[in-house]
This record gives sequence, C-alpha cells and structure tokens, in this order.
Amino acid sequence: MARETLSGGTVSAGQGHATLFVLIVVFLDMVGFGLIIPVLPSLIEQVGHVDLAQASRVGGAMFAVFSLAQFAFAPLMGNLSDRFGRRPLLLLAIGGLGVDYLFHAFAPTLFWLFIGRAIAGVCGASYVIANAYLADVSAPQERARAFGLMGAAFGLGFILGPALGGLLGELGPRVPFFVAAAISGLNLIYGLVVLPESLPPSRRRPLNWRACNPFGTLKVFAHYPGVLPMAGVMGVYLFASAIYPAIWPFWGMAKFGWSEGIVGLTLAAYGIVAAVFQGGMSGPLARRFGEAKVVFAGLLLGVVLLIALALSSSLTMVLIVLCVTGIEGLVQPMLTSLMSRAVPEDEQGALQGGISAVMNLAMLFGTLFFTQIFGVFQAEGAIIRTPDMAFYMASVILLIALIWFARLRKR
Repeated sequence: MARETLSGGTVSAGQGHATLFVLIVVFLDMVGFGLIIPVLPSLIEQVGHVDLAQASRVGGAMFAVFSLAQFAFAPLMGNLSDRFGRRPLLLLAIGGLGVDYLFHAFAPTLFWLFIGRAIAGVCGASYVIANAYLADVSAPQERARAFGLMGAAFGLGFILGPALGGLLGELGPRVPFFVAAAISGLNLIYGLVVLPESLPPSRRRPLNWRACNPFGTLKVFAHYPGVLPMAGVMGVYLFASAIYPAIWPFWGMAKFGWSEGIVGLTLAAYGIVAAVFQGGMSGPLARRFGEAKVVFAGLLLGVVLLIALALSSSLTMVLIVLCVTGIEGLVQPMLTSLMSRAVPEDEQGALQGGISAVMNLAMLFGTLFFTQIFGVFQAEGAIIRTPDMAFYMASVILLIALIWFARLRKR
C-alpha cells in the first residue's frame, strides 16, 4: 500500500527499490571519483604526450574543473529538483556520468578529458538530489538510518572505486572508463524502470534563481559568533588534505614506481581505515574526550603523518602510515559538530550547504596548488628535484590550522 511522505505525496510499495537506486547513484558517484585516480596519470601521459611532472599539472587543472563545476551547479541541481521533481534530475545525473566516462574512454586530446571532467562535476552534484529524495521517502524517525546508509554508500564506493580502477588499469588506462560507462548505462535502465517520483506536483515550487547562487551558501558562517573562524580552520585543513587526491598516484609512481594496481590498493586501504574510524570510533572518541580534543589530536597527527610520508622509503612504511591516518579523518566531522552547536536547528541545512561550499573551494584551490608544486619540483632541471616537497608544504599548512584552532579554543 502507498503511504504518505513528509512532502505530502505518496510513495508506493516500490519505495525499497527507489531507496536502493538512490544509494546506487551515490555509490557509483564515488566509484567513478575513485576509479579515475589510479589511471589518471597514465591516461594524461598517453593522451597529452607529456611526462609525469607535466601530467600532474594537467591532472590538477582537470580536478579543479571538476570541483568548480560541482561547486557551481550543486545549488542549481537542488533547486531544479524542487521545481521539476527528483526523478528526472537523478536520471539526468546518471546519464551524464555515463557520457563523462565515454569522453575519457575515447578521448583523442586533453580537451576531451577536460570536457568530461566538467560533465562529471555537474552530475556529481547529484548527492544533493539524493539527500532530498531520501528525505522525501523516509519518515522523520527513519532519516538517521537512511542518511547512515548514504554514508556507507559513499565509503564503500571510495574503497571499491580505486581498487577496481587500479586492477582494470593494468589492462590499459581507458579500460576502467568503458566498464564504468557500462555500469552507468545499466543503472540508468534500472532507474527508468523502477524509480518512482518522490515529490508530487502539489509540493513543487517555482525556481528561485537567487537560491542557485553557490556563494550565497557561505553567508551562514557570518551570522553566528565563532562559526566563521571555525569554518576558516576547516578550510585550511581541507586545503592541506587536498594533497592526497591531488598527487597521490603521481607521487607513488614517481617515488616508488607503483603500478596502477598498487595505487588503487593503497587508496582502498586508506578508505577502509577511514571507514573504521569514522563509522565506529567517532562517537566514542567524541564522548570520551570531546570534539575539540579530537580535532587537536587529528591536526597534530596529520602534521606528523605528512612528514612521515615524505620520509618514507618503501611501500611497507607507507602502509604503516596509512593505518593511523583515521584520526586525522575525524577532524572535519568534529569541526562540523562544533559549528552545529552554535547554529539554531532551523539553520542546520544552511550550515551543511556552507560546509559543502567550503569543501569544494578548498579542494579546488588545494588541488591546483599541490599539483603545481609537485610538477615544479619533479621537472627536469629543477634546483631541488624531489617528489616529496608538496608533503612538506602541506605539513606547514596543516600546522597553521593547528595553531589557529588552538588559539580559538583558548578564547
């Protein structure tokens, strides 16, 4: 039987299929994001006819295009779904990701790769619609579980994506994209058949173009005392953390001669550690020590781990470092928790939108910065030629975040 949703509409007994489909959408988003990382250096070298140092700069620019598109289009996608319904926007996102994968698979020039990344950024904003869909079809008391499943889909996608991309990359840098395009195509067909609309026409609203301004989401930080500087700490932390997706495969290949498979497996190992800490230890650690102490410990450990990675001399040492990176990964959720206490309940959604904007901007500029640093110090003829300079610089930036946060807590 149908039942009423929070939006005032009804969702049929096929709600289980709909929820599963939305989770698959999110899962595939993260698989696609993780899948590209291990094979990106080889693909850029092959398509652009450049060396590894130059490929890292191109890769940084591609990631920046992706982040910029996601930052710019996330509010628009959410507002379009309020106007036209969730179903068409979700299906459009899945179809767009399939097109992105095909652009990469057939790319004859670097320009095609940039077009593909822009399309992926626009469609990668589908998580906004996915969250709205789950809110539509879930009763209030069920939403925590629904969003918990969403987080699990994110985590599982980031674990499997790099591992799958690395293994398939052994067959050629374009192979993972053909596989991803096929998966997206099957998912699109599945959605066309089983996915119902969760937002009835009576609950839709006209398109508000002002609400589509991505910079408007940042206003929430200025309205409440103490939130803006805390957002600044988060921004600096995320800027420094951008070093991992920015140069990890380039660094591993340059320093240790890793294959795509090893790059993928190291990223999967990182994903498992992050999932264990964020899924199983964040709550107990926050209750035992408080969010502020966990943030301080995470930032301090992050500084040490960045230096340890720069000094590492083998894959074994790298894996040992990765095993203790989980505490650093707790910094963002703990800072989010601290900021949420200073914001009233009816502004929590605005806060999350602002945090998402900070994350996208920090990743955009951080990726550009660290790929350029890697390229400069890895290029032929560099005064100091080393693949590790970016890690040393990231440790200094993270130290700034640590000092800033310590001063805030004293106040």
